[in-house]
Amino acid sequence: MAHVAEWKKEEVQEIKEIINQHEVIGIVDLMNIPAKQLQEMRKSLNGKAVIRMSKINLIDLALEDCNADKNNIVDLSEHMEGQVALIATEMNPFKLYKILEDSKTSAPAKPGTIASDDIIVPEGDTGFEPGPFLGELQQVGIPAKIDKGKICVQKETVVVKAGEEVSKQVAATLSRMDINPMEVGIDLKAVYEDEAIYTSDILAIDEEQTLADVQNAFRNAFNLSVNAAIPTDETISTIITLAYTRAINVGVAGAIMTSETAEPILGLAQAKMLAIASEVADAPGAIDDELAEKLSNVAVAAAPVIEEVVEEEEEEEEESSEEEAAAGLGALFG
Repeated sequence: MAHVAEWKKEEVQEIKEIINQHEVIGIVDLMNIPAKQLQEMRKSLNGKAVIRMSKINLIDLALEDCNADKNNIVDLSEHMEGQVALIATEMNPFKLYKILEDSKTSAPAKPGTIASDDIIVPEGDTGFEPGPFLGELQQVGIPAKIDKGKICVQKETVVVKAGEEVSKQVAATLSRMDINPMEVGIDLKAVYEDEAIYTSDILAIDEEQTLADVQNAFRNAFNLSVNAAIPTDETISTIITLAYTRAINVGVAGAIMTSETAEPILGLAQAKMLAIASEVADAPGAIDDELAEKLSNVAVAAAPVIEEVVEEEEEEEEESSEEEAAAGLGALFG
């Protein structure tokens, strides 16, 4: 049986203690992070999260030993790549992911680095005077020319595609142009919480879209609850108001007299009466003086509305004036 170094046993034990002391455990990749920047990141996480760098096989052993108490945590082993470290926290996985993503900064492209995304040189003035730099740009495939006394890139150009290695010449050119295409920071690969594994693609949510989706879901649920008359703390007042309004409408339409419906019923009846009276007002003796005065008052009140009607021939306006007055009455009393 091979002898296991004592320090390895101690290391596994310390990792297990970290795992058992925290609810949320993650696997991170620290590849290409300068030591100074990593130190600053660890300082910013002080009190929020613990980062433990170790050998992959030792982290594997610790995860296996903890799997009995934290079911499925061993599945984190499937997400170890790059310069692996363990991160432990009490924050929920989504908050942890956001904090780590927000802490990432741009950095120059170093020779030999693999581009995670396309590296693009934008079109426009480089700020350089005519000289040897024009040839340097053209050598790395960037179309450039002299324009108004400056070296200008003629069109937006991809100098390194995602997954390709950055050459020494391209790195030097990008550095001279002050283009920092690399994103440096702690890369969260996967997180364990409550027997579930969350990968980075699940954790990378659009906050604005998510908020809009939640608001839309709430509106739909609210409308469903109101229309189905399912009372909740949020919908009970709306349901009661809607029921009251519908009851009043039924009472008015059915001429059912109550203390709440008497006024609108009488108002509607008066409006209909005046509308009929206006139709026969020109017939001799059809209406008395009191009713004629009421019609006159209604016509004066409705005059501003009638004046807003689209201009037509004078004869057509005279024919429709009585109908407009009746419509105005319906709006006033209905």
